[in-house]
Amino acid sequence: MPGSVALASAVLSALLALAAPTLTPKHEAGYCAFYGECGRNPEVNMSLVPSNVPCLSNTPARVATGALLALLRTVCPELVQENATTRVCCSLAQLGALQLSVALSGTVLSRCPACARNFANLYCNNICSPNQSLFTNVTRIVNRTTALGKPQLAVVEYQCFYQQDFADASFTSCRGVRLPATGGYAIDTMCGRYGARLCTTQRWLDFQGDKNNGLAPLQIDFQLVPNGTQPGDAIVPLAGQAWRCDQALSPQEQPCSCQDCADSCPPVTAPPGPPPPFRLGNADGALVLCGLLFGLLALIFIVALLCRRWCRRRRSKKDATPQPAPTRATGCSARLGDTSHRVLARAFCRWGTLVAGHPVVVLVVVVVVAGGLSAGLVTLRLTTDPVELWSAPGSRARQEKAFYDQHFGPFLRTNQVIVTAPGRPSSGYESVVFGAKNFSGVLSEEVLQALLELQEQLAATTAWAPASGREVTLSDVCYAPLNPTDPGLGDCCVNSVTQYFQNNGSRLAATATQTEGKETGTVDWRDHLIYCVNSPLSFKDITALELSCMAEYGGPVFPYIAFGGYPGSEYTEAEALIITYSLNNFPRDDPRHEWVLSWERRFLEVVGDFQRTHSSNLSVTFMSERSLEDEINRTTGEDIPVFAISYLVVFAYIALALGEYTAWRRVLVESKVTLALGGIAVVLGAVFASMGFLALVGLPSSLIILEVVPFLVLAVGADNIFIFVQEYQQSQRELGETQEQHIGRVLAQVAPSMLLCSLSEVICFLLGALSSMPAVRTFALTAALAIAFDFLLQMSGFVALLALDARRQEAGRFDLCCCCGMGKGGPTGPGARLLRPLLHRYYTPLLLHRLARPVVVLLFLFLACAGLYLMLQVPVGLDQELAMPKDSYMLQYFAALNRYLAVGVPTYFVTTGGYNFSSAAGTNGICSSAGCDADSLTNTIQYATRFPNVSYLAIPATSWVDDFLDWLNPTGRCCRIHRIGNLTGEFCPSTSNDPTCLGGQCLNVTRRPTVEEFERFLPWFLHDLPTLQCAKGGLGAYDTAVSMDANGTILASRFMAYQRPLHTSQEYTAALRAARALAEEITTTLRQVPGTDPDFRVFPYTVTYVYYEQYLTVVAEGVITLALCLVPTFVVSFLLLGMDLRSSAATLLTIAMILVDTVGAMALWGVPYNAVALINLVAAVGISVEFVSHITCAFAHSTKPSRVERAAEATVNMGSKVVAGVAMTNLPGIVVLAFAKAQLIQIFFFRLNLIITLVGLAHGLIFLPVLLSYVGPRPRMPAGDTPGDTNGDTAAGAEQGAGLALSNPGFEDKEKEKEKATVPGQG
Repeated sequence: MPGSVALASAVLSALLALAAPTLTPKHEAGYCAFYGECGRNPEVNMSLVPSNVPCLSNTPARVATGALLALLRTVCPELVQENATTRVCCSLAQLGALQLSVALSGTVLSRCPACARNFANLYCNNICSPNQSLFTNVTRIVNRTTALGKPQLAVVEYQCFYQQDFADASFTSCRGVRLPATGGYAIDTMCGRYGARLCTTQRWLDFQGDKNNGLAPLQIDFQLVPNGTQPGDAIVPLAGQAWRCDQALSPQEQPCSCQDCADSCPPVTAPPGPPPPFRLGNADGALVLCGLLFGLLALIFIVALLCRRWCRRRRSKKDATPQPAPTRATGCSARLGDTSHRVLARAFCRWGTLVAGHPVVVLVVVVVVAGGLSAGLVTLRLTTDPVELWSAPGSRARQEKAFYDQHFGPFLRTNQVIVTAPGRPSSGYESVVFGAKNFSGVLSEEVLQALLELQEQLAATTAWAPASGREVTLSDVCYAPLNPTDPGLGDCCVNSVTQYFQNNGSRLAATATQTEGKETGTVDWRDHLIYCVNSPLSFKDITALELSCMAEYGGPVFPYIAFGGYPGSEYTEAEALIITYSLNNFPRDDPRHEWVLSWERRFLEVVGDFQRTHSSNLSVTFMSERSLEDEINRTTGEDIPVFAISYLVVFAYIALALGEYTAWRRVLVESKVTLALGGIAVVLGAVFASMGFLALVGLPSSLIILEVVPFLVLAVGADNIFIFVQEYQQSQRELGETQEQHIGRVLAQVAPSMLLCSLSEVICFLLGALSSMPAVRTFALTAALAIAFDFLLQMSGFVALLALDARRQEAGRFDLCCCCGMGKGGPTGPGARLLRPLLHRYYTPLLLHRLARPVVVLLFLFLACAGLYLMLQVPVGLDQELAMPKDSYMLQYFAALNRYLAVGVPTYFVTTGGYNFSSAAGTNGICSSAGCDADSLTNTIQYATRFPNVSYLAIPATSWVDDFLDWLNPTGRCCRIHRIGNLTGEFCPSTSNDPTCLGGQCLNVTRRPTVEEFERFLPWFLHDLPTLQCAKGGLGAYDTAVSMDANGTILASRFMAYQRPLHTSQEYTAALRAARALAEEITTTLRQVPGTDPDFRVFPYTVTYVYYEQYLTVVAEGVITLALCLVPTFVVSFLLLGMDLRSSAATLLTIAMILVDTVGAMALWGVPYNAVALINLVAAVGISVEFVSHITCAFAHSTKPSRVERAAEATVNMGSKVVAGVAMTNLPGIVVLAFAKAQLIQIFFFRLNLIITLVGLAHGLIFLPVLLSYVGPRPRMPAGDTPGDTNGDTAAGAEQGAGLALSNPGFEDKEKEKEKATVPGQG
């Protein structure tokens, strides 16, 4: 330690030897080094605040009296000797200039009284201390002559010696002071090229003494003397006690706040982060529990199976007498079920006979009714606005958005360009001012010139707005914060790296010669850029270029907005340059909305041309506010042919598969193309009628409804068509039965099952319409109405079409051309069959084998438990990238955005009406400067930014209250009033030198304004243009942040913070949740302020919240919606199956397992869960009903003696129809959707619908028959009540085919052999 002190002393002595000691020969107390003013410094070419340099005067200090002493009490109270004569080394003119300088710094430092006082003390001692010569050594002077011819020696450079610990303490008190308007630090503006991050005491003082900074009138060489070191030559370093930032200057004052002084902060406990994953030991807890659940269920099943077999063997040994087959239960519920079934069958039989007898009349009525309802489509409104689709009008986010838009206008529109130079090498630069720096490949003059040309082209471009009939320029739509009423092109808020040169090509190309010490070199755009990225608020750099860093529109360009992909704070190594145009937003019914859309369209064209022109050396990605909606609409239009082909494939399948052929020569007669097309027309008629009816009642539709509802209704409708037609084909007309009676009898057999499914689906979707999401609600209503109409039209129109087709076929007339034919007669037996024989001969015996059934149950139990685990792994949300087609330019932009952007979107904390900002308590509850509450709004937000991984906030909130208080500070010249003259009582701007403003500070002392002062001065502040003399003016930063009524009452205000970069929808959702929790905490605190309305609240708002709010509740809402959909399925099945609890429970269980396995498969195939997925899952319930209910209904009404035989019969008879009508109808159309361009269609319509169809088919055709074979209800006796029924009908039906006309290549005209019954054994 002694050695280091000695070394420091030697260095300082050498510095003194190099200086000119004769300029300050006397270093002793009571002597000055300079005094008075000697004009301007001839070595300073440009000064932002012109001031004079002192005159050389190594003379005794002067006595301060009169005006000088009075002003000294105000500016430098520490130098006033109350009990002795006060001496100073400054004149009144010098002290006045010092007052102006202190006022400039006080504007940004006054929020921390200790810092402001310490900073002022440094300069008070430098200029006015009576012991000035002790720590000052003049090193350079120039000769000058006054206007009167008097020679003077003007000081242009001097050394100033400070004791190290004193200087460090002063610097430490100021390093944490914030700039509320930017969220950054005041030291950023006071440390030159180093900024707050790299600033030190020496660098801080060096910048203050740099004559090139635009503020210092001369060069000051600050020397920090280590403690215990003596510089020599009688110099004594300035020392003293600096105020700590956590100290109050007096009992009446407050220490600096926590936001400005870390030492003032109370202990802050880190908020709890997200809960850790649930684990049991080292294993995934959910996986272990699902494994245990499977083990428990498997054990219960195996034990139950063994007990059943043991009981059966015991009974067989005890009583070897054969038992008759169990008969139908005679309980009340069974009798009620049989009665209801007979009533339904009789009603449908009579109805079918009636319709078949008058088909033309029925068809005319159907066409008129369906056509009339479909005519409502002319009034159809398609909703494309994502906000209207996914956010309920009464939701919190929508209400908050409406409040925000009402008081502050819609959120600004962003248009952005991100430019990189892949493969372009970086280069080194040796700056004469800043030393060695590395510049990335994209930071070259060639690239900057190209970007400047792009911005000049965009500034000059115009766009035609057809509806308004005018050309639109950038100035018509741009956000101009400092000139909002009549903006020019230069007033538009454009943030880019070229704005450091005010988008001026000449300034970008400028060079200058500069000498630093003994080194002389050339400075250019790189030196200016290095300076500006570290001091973006500077009006003048320290290079010989003497350029401003402020943008052309008058605001700062923060480097984290203009650069991307840089390490730490090395902005010159950025991989990307970002250009951001901020445009005004307007309501959709405002004519200016078309203006901004037109200009954005032109923006995309110009930047697209720029991208193509520079594709060889630059990578250019871009977007506009309209891009997302444009791209979605574009791909929707491009994918319409894919949907059309998908529907055509489905139509072709139905048309071909519906027929049953017995011979080649009868193909044209037995074809069912016309009937199939009629059935399709019935389905489409139901869809159009439902949409038309809802359009007539004013309910808008959406593209997702047009894409999903037809598929859903087609699956339901086609299933019913196949069941009805194939049952009719298999059924033989009885003796003496007319064709109309035959159709009525067949309808009586199948209609109860169709009613069961349709009624379950209709009630399911009606309950799904209780969802709060508009798109889900509209979809559910449309689907419910469409399925209801489809059932009604099938019971009328399609029955009539079948009757006409039956007459045609009986008459031997050709399909599609009924005028021709081959006459009556021909084979009357069943046609060629493929699917049903396979099910009967091979599939059912294997499935229901006594060894296979336990395996099936265990397998599906495993799948259910696995699906339950995988459900927890499904990501919730919808990333923006998935909404784009794979060929969209937006995908490149999103990739660049996620990779390069250094800061997230702004988040506003909005206060509603009912809070008294003007009271002292109200002000202290908001602000963050000295005297403010520790738990104030801005302090609470600042605490949250310390934990960005939990709060998702990166930059503290800007605060108009804090800057308003600083603006009122009487030490500055921001708030002044004309004292005399015509303008008495009016506001006097800081740039005015009008004598009537002298001494006209709004407040005489630093204090909180009264209520009257607050309400009077606030409008002045909000419309005061920020200048160098008063950087705290509110115009631009805050003029739109406060909404007041005509009486000056604050209706709303906002405080802007910034989120950290967010990349996924899960992060956006978590950020919303965290911001709301923070706002609730603030609300609770502020409601305790006296006079606050109980309904007052604070809420967070950003443009993304309205989209991501749904993900806060979509899981719970999905569970509730799907549960509500399952309830009617059970209830309707229970009632229509004669209160059959077992069959209804089996139906419910199977559909629930389908949903669980579907969601689990979503995790395996990368399908996220969101509102689009929820719509498909609601539709999945309807499709699952088709897979399950028909087979359950057939099982319940089977008359076979055992459960296994009844399950086999239901699988063979109804399973073939379900496969043909549901699975095979869906699959061809779904496969075609794999070729769609839109990723949304590929993921949510191809993948998810394929999962739904395959999982539903597997459960309906594999699991359900096995389940019913174990737990199905007791067998029933033949009812025999249906007209024309015989006890052999079921057996006959089992013998007859449900052919798909896909086997029997020869179409031989011969009678088929009867199939031998091969019913699997009971187990």
